[in-house]
Amino acid sequence: MALDILYFAWVREAVGRGAETRDPPADVTTVAALIDWLRRQSAAHEAALADVTRLRAAVDQQFVPLDASIIGAREVALFPPVTGG
Repeated sequence: MALDILYFAWVREAVGRGAETRDPPADVTTVAALIDWLRRQSAAHEAALADVTRLRAAVDQQFVPLDASIIGAREVALFPPVTGG
């Protein structure tokens, strides 16, 4: 399943790009599993995604917890916690 992955704020800076399209293995079925798989793709991904407590996610533009399913998703966005004010 080809998946558009978007990175925002310092995650984008650490990965070195704002977006990429990847085809994760079939056993990658949650956001957390996707993050784990992405961490193994490059040193930049490892650095950016090392601390999952500092990450939030959206699947198809809906905020979700990291244990949310990505089955059938077209887009996953990864970003730091958002603050208001």
